[in-house]
Amino acid sequence: MIAVNISALQFNRGDLIEIIENALRRSGLPAGQLEIEITESVLMRNLNGTLDTIQRLKQLGVQFAIDDFGTGYSSLSSLKTMKVNKLKIDQSFVRDIDHDADDLAIVRAIIQLGQTLQLRVIAEGVETVEQLDILRKHGCDEVQGYYFGRPLPPESLEALLMAGKTGA
Repeated sequence: MIAVNISALQFNRGDLIEIIENALRRSGLPAGQLEIEITESVLMRNLNGTLDTIQRLKQLGVQFAIDDFGTGYSSLSSLKTMKVNKLKIDQSFVRDIDHDADDLAIVRAIIQLGQTLQLRVIAEGVETVEQLDILRKHGCDEVQGYYFGRPLPPESLEALLMAGKTGA
């Protein structure tokens, strides 16, 4: 799975779908292996246009995640409307879960919400084995953060994808 953050400006471009189709074709990556991460603010900025773009990309097989969940202004009803596949718990809630009861309670609630809505839940910002153990214990589906590796710039990602195609 390759996850790509898309900004509000990028998401509202008229040619976003064409750009993604071309990138998938050039890289050989199956659409189902591409996950687009959008923040709650992107979702709320142009609701009708956003819904249309999400629907068209989902028809290609592209997956969607709400990034930084819990930090924006969207209502819970947007989870139903948007038909996303995943929720990503913002690192601000994950950072102190090993010693802050409020952060742990929020993380647990988001995990439970995701499970109830049959969404995969990803925790961002995992930097320690203690955080990882707590998230696993509470049923978080996926984790990401510096504990595992740093984000890649687009040019490095393209090289990584091409190396994977050639088996290098």
